[in-house]
Amino acid sequence: MVKHIILWTLNPELSADEKNTVKAGIKAGLEGLVGKVPGLLDVKVCIDGRLESSNADVMLDSTLESPEALKAYATHPDHVAVANTKVRPYTVQRSCLDFEI
Repeated sequence: MVKHIILWTLNPELSADEKNTVKAGIKAGLEGLVGKVPGLLDVKVCIDGRLESSNADVMLDSTLESPEALKAYATHPDHVAVANTKVRPYTVQRSCLDFEI
């Protein structure tokens, strides 16, 4: 199995209300991919409880069946649609950590 962890920083020009709306959209979009993308076993998107010591706004914690499933997830049309409409337009920084478990 593979863990796929992403941290995003939202565009600082967004208002607090806009950030809340964007975070909710990211969460709904990515968590909604389970059952649609083969090999994607679990998705948790953390958008609440952020402490001031944080330097990211949103965290994706996902589990996939294999490295091959991760590669397929990256190009799956449903994932690409969420990334292009809910994530990329509103983020300014992305960090990724993928590892086998």
